[in-house]
Amino acid sequence: MALRLGDEAPNFTAQSTEGAITLHDYLGDGWGVLFSHPKDFTPVCTTELGRVAALKPEFDKRNVKVIGLSVDPLEDHNKWAGDIEETQGHKLNFPLLADSDRKVADLYDMIHPNANDTLTVRSVFVIGADKKVKLIITYPASTGRNFDEILRVIDSLQLTANYQVATPVDWTDGEDVIIVPAVSDEDAKGKFPKGWKAIKPYLRVTPQPNK
Repeated sequence: MALRLGDEAPNFTAQSTEGAITLHDYLGDGWGVLFSHPKDFTPVCTTELGRVAALKPEFDKRNVKVIGLSVDPLEDHNKWAGDIEETQGHKLNFPLLADSDRKVADLYDMIHPNANDTLTVRSVFVIGADKKVKLIITYPASTGRNFDEILRVIDSLQLTANYQVATPVDWTDGEDVIIVPAVSDEDAKGKFPKGWKAIKPYLRVTPQPNK
């Protein structure tokens, strides 16, 4: 059965470019992003891994560990890392799992149903500190991911996990947010001392509470 939002992220132990990794232990009390690649030495994947390496300080700031995955063997990963650094200008600075037995790909339902039996789709899983799956995005193999968007969603997930707010369309960190309908106006007075603008009774906009 496919993973759904709110499910516990399946734990696993796998070899990687940084040694053996047991997912839950590796994440500790932090967040994680697990993202898969169709195979090594492919053009779009090469650009993606370089981009994530460049953005690693941004993930670090959010207490998020990033983990890549490909079904190819570790030996190929290590050779590919050289290509990534050469072509993208950033050295691989996070683990890339070698999932040649497809154990992790099967656990996370990453195998593309309309391709061959080893080709993973571009899946992204954001895992919270509680080890629950918070976000699932699947891209076709031909389309590179937007990791700025993934960071934006993580900002929203971490904010809304700690405050009774939701983030509106196209929201980015620092912008106004929405008080969830479950919070009464009376309770909101204590929770949101900066006040709010009631556009409709169900649409109350307030400054981001942790800024």
